[in-house]
Amino acid sequence: MRKTRKCAFCGKEFTCNSGSQRYCSEHCAEAAKAQRKKRQQDFLKAVQPVIDIASQEYLTFSKAAILMGCSRQYVYKLVNEGKLPASRISSRMAFVRKADIEKMLAGNPYHRVLPGTPTNKPCKTSSSLSSRKVNNHIPETGMRSSEPLEYISGEDVMAIYKVKRSWLYTSAKNNQVPICKIAGKNYYSRKHMDALFGVTAEIEALTEWLTTDEAESLYSTTKESLRTQAYRRHIPTKREYGRTYYSKKHLDDIFRPDLKASDAYYTTAEAAEKYGMTKSNICVIVKANNLTKVKVGVQNLIVKEELDQIMASRLAQFGAYRLQ
Repeated sequence: MRKTRKCAFCGKEFTCNSGSQRYCSEHCAEAAKAQRKKRQQDFLKAVQPVIDIASQEYLTFSKAAILMGCSRQYVYKLVNEGKLPASRISSRMAFVRKADIEKMLAGNPYHRVLPGTPTNKPCKTSSSLSSRKVNNHIPETGMRSSEPLEYISGEDVMAIYKVKRSWLYTSAKNNQVPICKIAGKNYYSRKHMDALFGVTAEIEALTEWLTTDEAESLYSTTKESLRTQAYRRHIPTKREYGRTYYSKKHLDDIFRPDLKASDAYYTTAEAAEKYGMTKSNICVIVKANNLTKVKVGVQNLIVKEELDQIMASRLAQFGAYRLQ
């Protein structure tokens, strides 16, 4: 029984007469032969400029781009930045020495950095060939020393710091966190992750956390005020699955809900409402009489007893004045 197979050129099924037959007809065989010949010619046509360039010492920008495998515009950029020397012989002609190209490439080698190896520079990803500087706003955590860095996988980062995968990739890229890629998996510097996401021994010891909405409702403040207080007073925060949490203990120390709930203090608005005055008048009275006030967040709390005494004396003086 004869076998059927697909033609290697047109893809049609045919009954083959021998085990070595690949084409259904002589036409397909000739067309396949012409196609192979054209591919060889195209390959030689593409390689020939490189072969000619290899024997030349001085190259135009176009030939230098072909030799380096980049665009001509990128060669102009290298020359403009002073990384690649070039000689101009006229207003429209400039040359680059092949030796200068080799010298430039030899002076910027690609060093692969593995986990646990000492480094004086941030690690490079497998897709990056240029050295990068760590962003200035990340705290100094020994990242420029020769101390070996400890690396953890992306899954461990998401589990420890409670961040989403997209947030991890974005944060690592924007803050240039050292990354090593091994067996197709990304490993991140533990020290840089601690500095970026703010995990410290103090934060790990905290047990009470508030979301932005909870803190806004509890302390009668705004999201903008919360962010400002957290930045200025270094309130511990953490981010879990896209939500920001604030330390309740530190927010209590700033907004003092115990004082606000106490009957021993007035807010400026409460004092103004009680005595039928404006808040500006109350502030002037407090300052003129050097009354005790407590700063709580953006509000001032005034001791009730002191203010009541001052206001009572003012009313007595006003009554005596009217009798006269």
